Amino acid sequence: MAHVPAPPSASAFSALDLFRVDGQTAIVTGGANGIGRIACLALAEAGAHVAVTDIDRDAAERTATELRSAGREASAHHLDVTVEREIAEVFEAIRSATGRIDILVNNVGRSPRMATTEIQLETWEEVLRLNQTSMFLCCREAAHAMLEQKSGAIVNISSIMGVTGGGAAPNLPYHATKGAVVNMTRSLACEWASHGIRVNAIGPTYVKTDLTRPLLEQPERVAYIESCTPLGRFAEVSEMAGGILYLASPAASMVTGHLLMIDGGWTAI
Repeated sequence: MAHVPAPPSASAFSALDLFRVDGQTAIVTGGANGIGRIACLALAEAGAHVAVTDIDRDAAERTATELRSAGREASAHHLDVTVEREIAEVFEAIRSATGRIDILVNNVGRSPRMATTEIQLETWEEVLRLNQTSMFLCCREAAHAMLEQKSGAIVNISSIMGVTGGGAAPNLPYHATKGAVVNMTRSLACEWASHGIRVNAIGPTYVKTDLTRPLLEQPERVAYIESCTPLGRFAEVSEMAGGILYLASPAASMVTGHLLMIDGGWTAI
């Protein structure tokens, strides 16, 4: 019979310590703003050295400077995730500087919101490369380090649109790519589990970010989204922090291949 370890005593157990990632290196793509920025703040507060990557180098530096001013460890890096060579170079530079890559948060995405009959092939391919292919490339590059370490945690940002077909506007490329992210997450979780690498995703609802600003300026669409959400509102960016930190931390050590919906109940209906 397999040995079952005794549960820890109350005095020896700290649930909050399970969310610490001290000494780990975390890479966040699109880390300058929105969900990416809140991921940087959460991981840095939990003890990680956060590599803030973004196509806007100045904005990445502002986030990194903000973290350092708060006593956290952070660095800023220009990164265009649609360029394969650049991903490899930036990830290797981060690994060389810190010695590790422990956490990856794949956050970059685009949402064109238009009728399918109006979508040009160029637009389709641009969204595919940004929303899906870039995540594959970033996962692959991070895995080089994680496989050697035999440990790592990847958190991909999907969406409620990754598991549903509706929404406030037609958005086929976004739906298709976010759905692909969900199953890519599951596939990588199965492939890398024996190597100590966990791969999970979150599925946010409509969050108040630059991506949803056009919708927030349309009262009728805001009303529709709120009516489809049991909690009756858009999410705040800060409400994404807990799910990302949980999946990246030892608190989720037995969790892989999971899609954590942070959607106010949207997908429960």
